[in-house]
Amino acid sequence: MALPKINLPISELILPSNGKKIKYRPFTVKEEKILLVAQESGEAENEVLAMKQIINNCMIDYSIDDIALFDFEYVYLTLRARSVDNLAKFVIKDPDTGEEVQLELDMTDIEVYREEGHTNEVKINDDYTLFLKYPNVDSFIKIIAANENDPLVNYFIMVACLDTLASEDEVHSFKDYSDEEVEEFMDGLSGDVIRDITTFFETMPKIRKELPYTNSEGKEQTFVVEGTRSFFI
Repeated sequence: MALPKINLPISELILPSNGKKIKYRPFTVKEEKILLVAQESGEAENEVLAMKQIINNCMIDYSIDDIALFDFEYVYLTLRARSVDNLAKFVIKDPDTGEEVQLELDMTDIEVYREEGHTNEVKINDDYTLFLKYPNVDSFIKIIAANENDPLVNYFIMVACLDTLASEDEVHSFKDYSDEEVEEFMDGLSGDVIRDITTFFETMPKIRKELPYTNSEGKEQTFVVEGTRSFFI
């Protein structure tokens, strides 16, 4: 007689980027093994790939390819909090004293930080407006796998987030064009447009948590938890 399969509870969460409701199941021992192996490697790419695999395993009827990077972080933290423990304890070094300080992060207290004035629309000229999309986890994996000294890394990020180019009469989707055609388009953009695209990335929503503490000299300090790898704890 085969061992019975254990039914796992199904929960729901709302994606911060678009308000869509998705269903998920909690971690199992299988997912915890994936975490342990990735943590042991200490490699950034392995850690993010592990997070992707776990979320793919646990999401129900929803593709991870459809979610923005900050959605990805939010889903992972929700899974981690509901499946393992909502409290994560870790040690940092105080920048002034060099002492080790133990901090505690409540993952249920994490929210998406949004900067005022952020927009995904970039005005090209009187006729055309460029619409940008948020980077997904696959774009992020390519970025961290690239040589950090490569001057084209920022260019790759921009191209990966081009969505549509629209006027009153037509809409062009960048996915319908070749790499050569997109490169020719990018080469023709002015410096002001590039700066506006850069602002989109600098101000886009992010998962962020400030953790205040007092060091041994009585100075009040703040440790900021931000970015995908920061939450791999």
